[in-house]
Amino acid sequence: MKKYIYISIGGFVGAILRFVIENINLYDYTGIIPIKTLVINISGSFLLAFISTIFLNILNRHLNIQLMLCTGFLGAFTTFSTLCKETSLIFSNGHFSLAIFYALMSLVLGLLFSLFGVLVGNFSIKKIKDNFRKQGFDNN
Repeated sequence: MKKYIYISIGGFVGAILRFVIENINLYDYTGIIPIKTLVINISGSFLLAFISTIFLNILNRHLNIQLMLCTGFLGAFTTFSTLCKETSLIFSNGHFSLAIFYALMSLVLGLLFSLFGVLVGNFSIKKIKDNFRKQGFDNN
């Protein structure tokens, strides 16, 4: 039961943050590509990979916190359904190549930022472990 509370808290915060970002007014942007959704999904890809890497390597005993951040927060913050809806809208408005470009750009950038999240996570773990070793602590 406790894990559902953690997931709910993360989901609440992620949904609110997504709502806030989606309602930021970009004064000069008039393009067809939904930039805010793209930024949300790409940053979420990075964060999911980064957080998962950290938890798998050094914080694996904190399952509820991982569920709160990954399943709750990032699950509510990012959304594949919004990407699909917006791609369909671009397509139905006659911008076929732009719809395909947006979907491919979202996929490729999401994968690249996920890889970057893993790399940054592994680099951070190495730095943390090196710092513990320098201070004479066990690295476990």
